[in-house]
Amino acid sequence: QQLLAHLGASVECHQNRVTIDASGLNNSVAPYDLVRKMRASILVLGPLVARLGKARVSLPGGCAIGARPINLHLKGIEALGASIELKYGYVEASAKKLIGADIYFDIPTVGGTENLMMAAVLAEGKTVLRNVAREPEIIALADTLNLMGAIIHGAGTSVITIIGVKSLNPVSVSIIPDRIEAGTFLVAGALTGGDVTILQCEPDHMRAIINKLEQTGALIDINGKSLRVRGDDVVKSADAKTLPYPGFPTDMQAQFMVLMSIADRVSLISENIFENRFIHVSELHRMGADIEVSGNTAMVKGVKTLYGAPVMATDLRASASLILAGLIAKGETVVNRVYHLDRGYEAIENKFAALNARIKRVKDS
Repeated sequence: QQLLAHLGASVECHQNRVTIDASGLNNSVAPYDLVRKMRASILVLGPLVARLGKARVSLPGGCAIGARPINLHLKGIEALGASIELKYGYVEASAKKLIGADIYFDIPTVGGTENLMMAAVLAEGKTVLRNVAREPEIIALADTLNLMGAIIHGAGTSVITIIGVKSLNPVSVSIIPDRIEAGTFLVAGALTGGDVTILQCEPDHMRAIINKLEQTGALIDINGKSLRVRGDDVVKSADAKTLPYPGFPTDMQAQFMVLMSIADRVSLISENIFENRFIHVSELHRMGADIEVSGNTAMVKGVKTLYGAPVMATDLRASASLILAGLIAKGETVVNRVYHLDRGYEAIENKFAALNARIKRVKDS
């Protein structure tokens, strides 16, 4: 919201509705102080170049879960005809006109796919994006852009074709349910042996999560747009490998690891997306978890009990995993540095409290 307002858009938030009027957009600079707080801010790069012909965007910050370079974003924007320079910690891009191109991603990238889609809709001619991300969020973005007058085909497959248009129109859209938030509450139900029903979710987006939880003994019922999870008395061990969609999501790895920390045997969890996404392991050790990390694989030996402790959240999903661990730990758990949390969960403490968890947010002294 702050970044969009800085760029000249009018942004109004009322309850669960956000109204954005970008007709007055006139600033092409996304400064460090705003971009460093959330990595997704790099997604203004493509739209700014497409609309204003230039952009100066700080190199992004966000969760410390790996290098996550934006080179594929930059190569793609460059392939559309933009000039790219890196100066003083900023990406400087400019183009009199973007021209459609055939672009291949070395690896599927959600952010890169989204940035290039938003740039290419206003480019002249046809753009083909190959080896793209297939996440539901990609489909949702394509659907929204098509409602605005864009011409995009193939979202949800490995090849997306875009025919450039001269302008886009305002629309009213509903945001798709957050599959990771829903997955986190599914794990919570399985972890605590609880009985939790999640309303207004999208089960088709969560097949890998559902399948993995069923392997652990959890009972999951699907009823239209709702999911009910019932945890078993004994959590069965199950191995997991994070993969691009439709595989098991990296954003569920930390939460699933907590579940495996009290499982009946040994499980292996392999992280294949980010090279530094086991930072939460050291904090789970403080709570009594038995986890050994070797390279991109964690061997998790289930223990009977976790114990409350003061712990430190290092990123968004680590924050959620430590809260989950606190739900089943003996004694009190204090999770510090939860400012990451609100980027991915709205009032998570209120939702858990409604499920009878003893949880509250307190000010850091």
